[in-house]
Amino acid sequence: MWALFMIKNVKKQRPVNLDLTTIRFPVTAIASILHRVSGVITFVAIGILLWVLGLSLSSEEGFYAASEMMSGFFAKFIMWGILTALAYHAVGGIRHMLMDFGALEETFAAGKRSANLSFAITVVLSILAGVLVW
Repeated sequence: MWALFMIKNVKKQRPVNLDLTTIRFPVTAIASILHRVSGVITFVAIGILLWVLGLSLSSEEGFYAASEMMSGFFAKFIMWGILTALAYHAVGGIRHMLMDFGALEETFAAGKRSANLSFAITVVLSILAGVLVW
């Protein structure tokens, strides 16, 4: 009987209508979510890039078709996005490894600093990727 009372008590303490638009995620949560999203983007991009590589290696006509396709603005924009996602995923992965190895402090302040630093490094790498693509 006591357990039923505790269950009823717990349910009363929970919010009835949780408005997700009012929740502000800390920068560490945003960095973690973006790391997962960039991993999914990189995984999907592997298929696209392997298809273009296969087309370019299939024949001389295939090479010219792939070259023509990759010279358009939309394809360059997609390639820039893929490179930016790959850069962020690599930087975020290095950040996580440094935390796992104990090279970074395990405090919230250190997590915020490393997340902001990973964002800054990714911006620089994204600009360099844009220069490389265009």
